[in-house]
This record gives sequence, structure tokens and C-alpha cells, in this order.
Amino acid sequence: MNFKILGLDIDGTLTNTKKEITPKVREAILEIQKKGIPVLLVSGRPTEGIIPIAKMLDMEEFGGYILAFNGGKIIDAKTKEVIYNKYIPDEEIHNIWQFAKTNELTILTYRHGKIITNNANNEYVEIESRINKMETEQVLDFEAELVRPCDKFLIVGDPKIMEEKVKEMQELFLGRLNIFRSEPFFIEIVPMGIDKAQSLSVLLEKIGCTKEELVACGDGRNDVTMVDYAGMGVAMENACEEVKAVANFITKSNDQDGVALAIERYF
Repeated sequence: MNFKILGLDIDGTLTNTKKEITPKVREAILEIQKKGIPVLLVSGRPTEGIIPIAKMLDMEEFGGYILAFNGGKIIDAKTKEVIYNKYIPDEEIHNIWQFAKTNELTILTYRHGKIITNNANNEYVEIESRINKMETEQVLDFEAELVRPCDKFLIVGDPKIMEEKVKEMQELFLGRLNIFRSEPFFIEIVPMGIDKAQSLSVLLEKIGCTKEELVACGDGRNDVTMVDYAGMGVAMENACEEVKAVANFITKSNDQDGVALAIERYF
């Protein structure tokens, strides 16, 4: 198969455990872009957490696309045009906040390039801050401080508690929101129908590519649909078992330049 486009998750895939892009991986990505292969950064991160990665890969020059918030927002990396955006319904925002407040959970979202939360001292909020290199701001009245419309919420906490709470939320918001764990300590709350595969299908149709022409690399639970959807689904060696189960190929880990190996193999 002649593969024509590359989709990459960021954390645990494109970046190593130090949250860095290794020189070998960066060089491999630059080389395929020079050959006209578009790169798609497909991540649960907010837009502000992806743009610096796109700049490191010279995507402002070569083009390609940023799929932020698990695909809820698609941006042209060169023109900065937003070509797709789906938001949390306003009528659900109060319900999400009430669930977090009633269960004494830490919740966060994004406003003006910062993370806003009801508990800035939470260790998992600090992880989100480090991942995205974004400042955190604690607010007194979380719901009142939101800038609407909202792309995504994140509930964070001890993995044992999150395992129980994600099931409760999935039942409570069944058919209204898409709720899942991207990490053991993160519960993602995004609009109904939003996942990486769905957004990739929207983008590929717009740019005239097929899923059979797509190579997609991922490692986490929120990458399962993308890896399963792609013509060539690649799981990192460090991927969770759910991703490996749907992958066509398992590459080396994110600390062993696994993305570069996949690029060499398929492009």
C-alpha cells in the first residue's frame, strides 16, 4: 500500500518519557514532510499544548493538521484556520460541575492559554500543567469562571477512584457526552461522538485522503479508535494492551525512537 499521511499521538508516542521529541524521531518526521507527506498531531491536549510541538516539527512551513481535545478541534498548522470544532453542550456544563462538586473531585479546563481548576494543588493537575507547559489558575467559582463554549473537561485523581467514577459518569451521561480514561488518573469529558477516529474521518474526507492511506501511531486508551481505524495502525511497545490488540504492527517504545522505526518501515 502507498501510504500518504501520518497520524501521531503525542504523549507516550511522539514524545519520550521526558516529554521530548528525540533527534532521530524529529529528523524522520522532517524528511517525510519534505517528501510531501502531511503529519497530523492527534492528541487529547488542548491546542496550546500542541502548537509548540508543531513548531518543533516545522509544521508551520510544511503544513499538516493539529487535532486537539481528542479531535474536537481541527486546525490547519500552516494557516491556523479552524476547520472543525465541536463543543460540550452548554446545558451539560452545569451537570458536569455538579457531579465533580458533589463527589469532591478535582476538575479542570482551559481558559486564555491557562489551565483553570478548583484545586491547583492536586498532583494530577500539576501533571497536566507540566505536560502542556501551561500555567494553572485556581478559581473560587469554577462554573462561573468558565469561558464558553468549552471544548473539554478533565477530572483528575487517584486511579482507583477514577476507575469507579468513570463508570458512574458514563452511566449518568450515556448518549450525551463521550467519557473515558486517557490515563489511569485522567477522566476525559468531550462532546458526544468525539474520538480520534471520528475526527480523522472528518479531516481525511476534507483533504481527499482515505483511511487506507493513513498510518497512525498511538499508545493510550484514547488511541484505540485511531489505531483501529487507520489503514496501518501502529502500537508503541509501551502501549496499553487495548491498543496492541487492534494494531497491525507494534513498533519500538517511545524511548527507543519507535515513531522513527514506523516511518522507515512505511514511508
